[in-house]
Amino acid sequence: MNIKTIDTGFFKLDGGAMFGVVPKSIWQNLNPADENNMCNWAMRCLLVEDGNRLILVDTGIGQKQSDKFYVYYYLNGDDSLEKSLHKSGVDFKDITDVLLTHLHFDHCGGAAKWNSNRDGYEPAFPNATYWSHDNHWQHALNPNAREKPSFLKENIMPIQESGQLKFVGNDLKISENISVMLANGHTEKMMCPKIKIGDKTLVYMADMIPSAAHIPVNYVMGYDIRPLQVMEEKAAFLKEAVENNYILFFEHDNAIECALVGETEKGIRAVQKGKLSDFI
Repeated sequence: MNIKTIDTGFFKLDGGAMFGVVPKSIWQNLNPADENNMCNWAMRCLLVEDGNRLILVDTGIGQKQSDKFYVYYYLNGDDSLEKSLHKSGVDFKDITDVLLTHLHFDHCGGAAKWNSNRDGYEPAFPNATYWSHDNHWQHALNPNAREKPSFLKENIMPIQESGQLKFVGNDLKISENISVMLANGHTEKMMCPKIKIGDKTLVYMADMIPSAAHIPVNYVMGYDIRPLQVMEEKAAFLKEAVENNYILFFEHDNAIECALVGETEKGIRAVQKGKLSDFI
């Protein structure tokens, strides 16, 4: 088992949307906003070498959207999916599996690309099986009005039409060492991978806990479709994480890759923070 962080760059989202009802006077100290109230967030993916399989968890926002689309999100940083994979000695054709936690554009945009004629789209990973959850896939194809702008057909349909799509089974396992935890508060049937690495377990938090700043149970995003359920899911998971010493991997934290959590006088909080290499 070998595991690496894959950085795909940063983007900006409104701080109020990211922290919901938490007052700006509090969250401003956690992720300072610019003059437009925008905070910078990572799009951090994970590369897992598990036996003869090379598994990529999420793909970032991608590079195929229009300039008009990207201008809303203030893309920044020197990293991209392609650069980070090549830095790790990996080509797109080497990836055997792409695990998409959910189909919001900042998580799956890199899963598809323009075809050679630039008149359509195709999977970016020609030899990979793409993993999703059947219920979430149907939810993305028939979205509610609130989520519709986040589910882009050009990210979704090329995968379905390619024949490379596979849905996780009832055992929720991707491999012997990788299973998924389902969460329904942020979106329908989001998958958070739980990865066994020797005697340790790393959990890729996706948008259940997008950053270390979102560990407190009541720090819930405005993007979540069922905020009270997010709180219930987080409370149950954090208790499990403390009991089992899980390593939490944050997809969107602009500085902190991982953390261990523990009981404190303020409740369950991060008690150790750092890079993936500090924990694995």
